[in-house]
Amino acid sequence: MAKKKTINYKVTDQIYKFAATSHRKKVVDHFSSSLDGLNTNEVLTTRKKYGSNEIQHEKPESIPAKLVRAFINPFTLVLLLLAAISFVTDYWIAAPADKDLTGVIIIVTMVTISGLLTFVQSVRSTNAAEKLRTMVKVTATVTRRTSGKTEIPMEELVCGDIVHLSAGDMIPADIRILKSKDLFISQAAMTGESNPVEKYEIDLAPNTKNSNVMDYENLAFMGSNVVSGSAMGIVIAVGPYTQFGRIAHDVSRKKGDTSFEKGINSVSWLLIRFMALMAPAVFIINGLTKGDWLEAFLFGLSVAVGLTPEMLPMIVTTNLVKGTLSMAKEGTIIKNINSIQNFGAIDVLCTDKTGTLTQDKIVLEYHLDVLGKENDRVLKHAFFNSYYQTGLKNLMDLAIIEASQNELNIPINEYEKIDEIPFDFNRRRMSVVIRNQDGKTQMITKGAVEEMLSISSHVEYMGEVTVLTETLKNKILKTVDDLNEDGLRVIAISQKTNPAAIGEFSVKDESDMVLMGYLAFLDPPKETTKPALEALAKNGVAVKILTGDNEKITRTVCKQVGIKVKNVIFGTDIDSLDDAQLTAVVEENNIFVKLSPQQKTRIVKTLRNNDHTVGFMGDGINDASAMKEADVGISVDTAVDIAKESADVILLEKDLLILEKGLISGRKIFGNIIKYIKMTASSNFGNMFSVLVGSAFLPFLPILPIQVLFLNLIYDISCISIPWDNVDKEYLEKPRKWDSSSIGSFMKWIGPTSSVFDITTYLLMFFVICPQVLGGSYSSLPPEKQLIFAALFNAGWFVESLWSQTLVIHALRTPKVPFLQSRASFIVTTVTGLGIAVGTVLPYTNLGAHLGMVPLPLNFFGWLALTIIAYLTLVTFMKKIYIKRFGELL
Repeated sequence: MAKKKTINYKVTDQIYKFAATSHRKKVVDHFSSSLDGLNTNEVLTTRKKYGSNEIQHEKPESIPAKLVRAFINPFTLVLLLLAAISFVTDYWIAAPADKDLTGVIIIVTMVTISGLLTFVQSVRSTNAAEKLRTMVKVTATVTRRTSGKTEIPMEELVCGDIVHLSAGDMIPADIRILKSKDLFISQAAMTGESNPVEKYEIDLAPNTKNSNVMDYENLAFMGSNVVSGSAMGIVIAVGPYTQFGRIAHDVSRKKGDTSFEKGINSVSWLLIRFMALMAPAVFIINGLTKGDWLEAFLFGLSVAVGLTPEMLPMIVTTNLVKGTLSMAKEGTIIKNINSIQNFGAIDVLCTDKTGTLTQDKIVLEYHLDVLGKENDRVLKHAFFNSYYQTGLKNLMDLAIIEASQNELNIPINEYEKIDEIPFDFNRRRMSVVIRNQDGKTQMITKGAVEEMLSISSHVEYMGEVTVLTETLKNKILKTVDDLNEDGLRVIAISQKTNPAAIGEFSVKDESDMVLMGYLAFLDPPKETTKPALEALAKNGVAVKILTGDNEKITRTVCKQVGIKVKNVIFGTDIDSLDDAQLTAVVEENNIFVKLSPQQKTRIVKTLRNNDHTVGFMGDGINDASAMKEADVGISVDTAVDIAKESADVILLEKDLLILEKGLISGRKIFGNIIKYIKMTASSNFGNMFSVLVGSAFLPFLPILPIQVLFLNLIYDISCISIPWDNVDKEYLEKPRKWDSSSIGSFMKWIGPTSSVFDITTYLLMFFVICPQVLGGSYSSLPPEKQLIFAALFNAGWFVESLWSQTLVIHALRTPKVPFLQSRASFIVTTVTGLGIAVGTVLPYTNLGAHLGMVPLPLNFFGWLALTIIAYLTLVTFMKKIYIKRFGELL
């Protein structure tokens, strides 16, 4: 396949209007064709001029490219750079006795685990454009002058080819109908309309204006299929220039950054800026105060690592994978794990109507006499008409039969079919003739109301058969209009006893009939729709209906499910608005009807540009590009392939109640991710600020570089439990978005609180505990004891820092009072407790000695307890001030 190129659709748009409004012969002549088709040379010429009938797609990303991309993010790049520098300084240029790869191993291990998890998820994703191509691999029957009527692969079709269609065929390209007979085409996958639409060979008026080409009655489109009838047509657009091809072109493009990806990137760069400020400051201060620039460089390097939340990619991925598995149990398949956080951030849900709010099936809502009252005789006669016809039983026929079987007990064996007059689009009605056991013969006709009134001379009115007067006609039409206003599709039914001699029935017998009443049909809303919409509103999600269906039906469904209609915007209205005008329209309105796929996509894009996180739920070809544009594309397991492949989330049931569970799950995941980021960033910032202060005044490093790395390792392993933490109910009640500025303010407000007690620990260790253990102040001790003094100091601050850094998880995970009003999950409590225990005993082990620490005296732990209690009290006080100032904690 050739590389994808930019496509100009302007010429094709003109072709649709020309083909629909020009005489058939003129259309055929335009493509230098004839009813006998093209010859071989003409096929080659027109293919070169108008293109081939192949859907363009992007080349799938290679496995090596996926692997590289999995490891390319700001944090991993910084950490890999730091690992490389650490390798050079700690191993390559170090003296043989000082070679140490511990720091390098710790950093590389973190990066590797995180990158591999991301890579595995990426490999499992699918390419929507590739799936689209396989979906439309069909053959087409064409007439060509060189070979006559023949079947060829769809890809070989060209503009000007004469195509033959019959029931069951997929439309292989966009076609102008030249001849047709009873042609019904299902465009449900393209437009969302549940009923098959009539297509025929008429030439539309030259002044026809319709922005949605799908509504042209003499054009058929790739991706739709023939339900019944037959036709001959000429190909007017192929491949990427078809309506289907445009959707494929949109789907195959790279999806822009979602709110999740934008949030991760903004947080990453914020933390990198902090690191770029702090690490050089530590390096310069230590170099100037201690004179050992190499040691200062290594320490600055460790500070850079210490400020980097190394486990962020792993914590994020673990949260997302856990959420994915949890949602799978709820009947929701998460194809793109990043989308589950976006799920929770959705504040606008755009959804199609058919099959999403409704049951996606036609039901017989009413069977009424002409006065608008329920009448079983009307249903009984409608059953005979639908049951005995031999043509295609459409959705209305099936609804009539089902309703009759549920409500009536009709003895079928007492009747026999005598004859029928099939449906055609000129009459817009069909008739059957039946006879009962007594020999009574009846013609029963059903069809469009206007047509039925034209052939009925009498009417069953108030229990009697009376002449159908103009007054009664107007009354009947008023009742039908009222039903139409309620979004119901209405047909009428008439009957005539002993119409003609058997074997001589014809259309002329459809006259002087008795109008019995009418049948009203509806695609009813699901039982779960109303409570689901109420739940979405309660959770801060606005719902907007984007449908290809008409206004009346959409209004009715909205009324039934409790959606207040602010105003109805048509697809034609959308095309008349520029981007600035549409920005206001999409905010102020919630119902959009008669939309083309491109109009749906434009609305979604505008909402995203308005800083909304947008979810789009659909199941048809016409929804695919809008799903691709949304932050979260949502489809169902029964959707067409292209919709499923374009989606980020697939529901195994088409139920909005499942969406609410997804929203809550997404918000919980976001809550746990933001906990880690804010707690870790503020804690690391506080620790490194303490290091900066200690470096300026202490005669030695307050903590060694390798100790910084090990401290981070223990803390980050404890944080792996955070995806299993509880989240306060109040936090889940509204959409949550990334805001890097809030993280920065959180770091600056909460981070320094730990520094207060770090500094008190410095004073305690330097002036009290270390002198007590070693028998004198630092300056009075010999060099060998000064080394022990520094090692004891390092151990004391290591343990205090680990206790404060880990326990603050419990204080900052909730705006409530920790342990009393809100408790962490058992897993978080257990893992953080184990982390503290490991760090506390570390100075007493050989590993601790290897890391440059010595055992702490027991009286240290009394001071430690007072320090931690005071620290948690101050943090609780500060977070309440922070909430008062900024509105919320997380």
